[in-house]
Amino acid sequence: MSAFTFHLDKTDGKARTGRIDTPRGTIRTPAFMPVGTAGTVKAMTTDTVKSTGADIVLGNTYHLMLRPGAEEVAALGGLHRFMNWDRPILTDSGGFQVWSLAKLRKMTEEGVTFQSHIDGSTHSLSPERSIEIQCLLGSDIQMILDECTDYPATRAQAENSMNLTTRWAKRSKAAFDTQPHRKDGQALFGIVQGSTFPDLRRAHAEALVDIGFHGYALGGLSVGEEQNLMLDTIEAAEPVLPMDQPRYLMGVGTPEDLVEAVRRGIDMFDCVMPTRSGRHGQAFTSRGRVAIKNARHAADPRPLDADSPCEAANLYSRAYLHHLYKSGEYLAAMLITWANVAYYQWLMAQMREAIAEQRFEAFVADFYAKRGEGDIPPL
Repeated sequence: MSAFTFHLDKTDGKARTGRIDTPRGTIRTPAFMPVGTAGTVKAMTTDTVKSTGADIVLGNTYHLMLRPGAEEVAALGGLHRFMNWDRPILTDSGGFQVWSLAKLRKMTEEGVTFQSHIDGSTHSLSPERSIEIQCLLGSDIQMILDECTDYPATRAQAENSMNLTTRWAKRSKAAFDTQPHRKDGQALFGIVQGSTFPDLRRAHAEALVDIGFHGYALGGLSVGEEQNLMLDTIEAAEPVLPMDQPRYLMGVGTPEDLVEAVRRGIDMFDCVMPTRSGRHGQAFTSRGRVAIKNARHAADPRPLDADSPCEAANLYSRAYLHHLYKSGEYLAAMLITWANVAYYQWLMAQMREAIAEQRFEAFVADFYAKRGEGDIPPL
């Protein structure tokens, strides 16, 4: 197989389930991509990530271009070999990290010049260089370079940022089409901007569809806006996005965010929340969040989630996980992160099944009925 294709299998209302076929394997949608920013999903081995059911992980252009370097990764056989992951990888373009992490940055028509958050060294990233880096890394799904719009933003700021992203999108597409390091079956997604202005989001989605990409992402969200504004933004853009191509909500989010976004027609997600929370002693379960560092769990013999298929969630007691966390043991982060990523994958699998069986709204009702039961005192 050399082509990138999307198959829409079933719909239930706006909710969709399908398959993205790539040369490195099939991605079942709705899909959650664990974030492997610097070539690793933090505190997890690739075999453990696979055991959770993840079909794809995310890497990042900004971090990998700074350390160890795109050319260095390419010389070592590409990102898949470098991190020992043989399934699909999506790489972010670096635009969000430049916006959020760089110490100093200067945005021009040509691209962005910034100082590394690691050592202060100066770097430049253009649409063409972003695509070159992603092709050197060998990622299966690549993203255009975009300008992540500040929030809150005025309408004029949002429109100017959106228009710059459109111009960069055209350059990204041209660079992708002519990139000598590109391999068969790799795909390029556009990123819809426009802040929380519905008409701008629709206009930008239309402009990107006119350019033509393999899939379309909604960017510039989960940057401080309330959930209702994020959901309104999805509803504004969704009707413009092609039914027969994947839709990706970038950087989102909580389990509630995922359920509501799937409800509105989104197919793909990524977020650091399950891994970051795992390192800080917060677990996600089928009955809500569990703050394992709380003293109430010190003598609790129950597992995190007896219903979970994940050993980290069903085999180890809350008391043991509490002890590990309070003792500063690395194993605490490893086990809770494993349980969290497994929960996110379980949630996506449950949604895929519910959509296929035309009972998605019943699933949503049951999902909310169980919220808040996670962090409860011992029996």
